[in-house]
Amino acid sequence: MALKDRTLINTILHECHDSVAAGHLSEDRTLERVKTCSWWPNWKKDVSEYCQTCGRCQNENRATGKKFGMMIQIQEPKCPWEIVHMDWVTALSPGGDRSYNACLVLVDRYSKTPIDRDPKFTSALWTNLHNLFGTKLSLSTAYHPQTDGLAERTIQTLEDMIIRLCAYGLEFKDSDGFTHDWCTLVPSLELAYKTSIHSSTGKTPAMLEKGCNTRLLYDTLKKDLVDIHPTASIFKLMLEKVRHHVNRCMQDFFNYAKERWYKNHKPSEFKVGDLVLVSTLNFNNMKGPKKLKDSFAGPFMIKALHGPNAVQLEHTGELMNKHPNFPVSLIIPYSSSYKELFPLGNKPPLEIPPLEQGEEKKIVKVLKEIRKGNTS
Repeated sequence: MALKDRTLINTILHECHDSVAAGHLSEDRTLERVKTCSWWPNWKKDVSEYCQTCGRCQNENRATGKKFGMMIQIQEPKCPWEIVHMDWVTALSPGGDRSYNACLVLVDRYSKTPIDRDPKFTSALWTNLHNLFGTKLSLSTAYHPQTDGLAERTIQTLEDMIIRLCAYGLEFKDSDGFTHDWCTLVPSLELAYKTSIHSSTGKTPAMLEKGCNTRLLYDTLKKDLVDIHPTASIFKLMLEKVRHHVNRCMQDFFNYAKERWYKNHKPSEFKVGDLVLVSTLNFNNMKGPKKLKDSFAGPFMIKALHGPNAVQLEHTGELMNKHPNFPVSLIIPYSSSYKELFPLGNKPPLEIPPLEQGEEKKIVKVLKEIRKGNTS
């Protein structure tokens, strides 16, 4: 059937894609449906644009392909404790004499301080304290833990060690029969971490910080152990060689990570005023079953750009209680259709009106009567 009337064409597109019988399926399947019943000039282009600008499909479809975002190298330190990563381990069982339930983790990156966007860090007291000491704070973007990846990874290692030693009630019984909670194990776990070799540098943190490895209990069992006391000049030369090796390893590691990053990411091309959709991956307060929630919320307008990896959105609807800044890896561009071409497209889903008191019982009763075959 050849069509010329635009209204009839829009009706065909709606029935072949938006209706319940069509099921909002893919562009290829919609093309097959339209092909079996009608034809008009440039019909494939219209079907393709109609499906790509469908509001329901854009909100519900899962993201595929490369994510947006560039890998930016944080300022590399020149000496130990020049840059420190900080974060909290929270929701632990009470431990210690004062029933501690959290642990602050500080990781030397080798005076900017990349830290997590925790309320403890964004408070006025914490900010003023760092201003007094002349320390510059650098907060990470919300929903983007990769900014403080070093602290996040260290916390994961710490949590793994606590779980292995204190899996039941966060208590550990040593070989002498003494019981320890997680709080008393933290110094020993810190020692274990500082004396282990890291793949990015090939050295232990203790060697990089002090120029020598920390002697452990099993070191005393070595019969051929010889104490070497280098002079100050030799010790200084040894430290310089170690730090030169570390700087080279850190740069090589960044180049390797950057190469892996761009296999799954691409630079963003967003501009102020663009409409975008936001991933609901971190939205845990949305109504309805988690399995049935939309993959994306929106559309929302970009209010400002914060570097190549973050945007500020206009607060509306689902984002009223969210932080306005989002990493570009969690947003995708929104495609809007021309209303004069597709007046039936991009309509919001029909909302079910709230049931009045007593109406729900009537519906349940009718369904049961139909299933029993009662037609009265």
